[in-house]
Amino acid sequence: MRVIRNGCIQSVAVAARLRHLAISVPDVAAAQAFFEQAFGMTKAGDAGRGVYMTDGVMNVALLHFGDDPVVGVTDDGSEPFYGLYHFGMWVDDLDDASEQVERAGAEHLRGRRPDEPNRYYEVKYRSPDGLVFDLTTSGWIGALRDPAEPDPADSGDEG
Repeated sequence: MRVIRNGCIQSVAVAARLRHLAISVPDVAAAQAFFEQAFGMTKAGDAGRGVYMTDGVMNVALLHFGDDPVVGVTDDGSEPFYGLYHFGMWVDDLDDASEQVERAGAEHLRGRRPDEPNRYYEVKYRSPDGLVFDLTTSGWIGALRDPAEPDPADSGDEG
């Protein structure tokens, strides 16, 4: 994968796919109804603090933290936090991706690869600008790792 940084084309070893957003909301049911009505998203499953919504490719977690701390955002939960909490990147190789984000200046917050195979996990980091994100090779409910490329014959163009 190639990216342009400071006007120069550079190679990036790990191609990560944005497939997850976590949003802290004051009322999960109301947020779920809004995402269903406004964006046509459907409930993919239950989360410990809310629900997972999907558009068929992306997973959006609608979470309510109450008075609990929000990892990487609040330390003691004394102030409620609502808004984008973190985003998640689905990677091919966790070790390579972890090394890459740490070289880029990310700080490890918590999480590690589980000892058991086929178990869901995510590893949390904070970017130098303070953005919290996850890395995982196991994905999220309702998210697709690699959506099929559209068939050029089905583009809708007539002629």
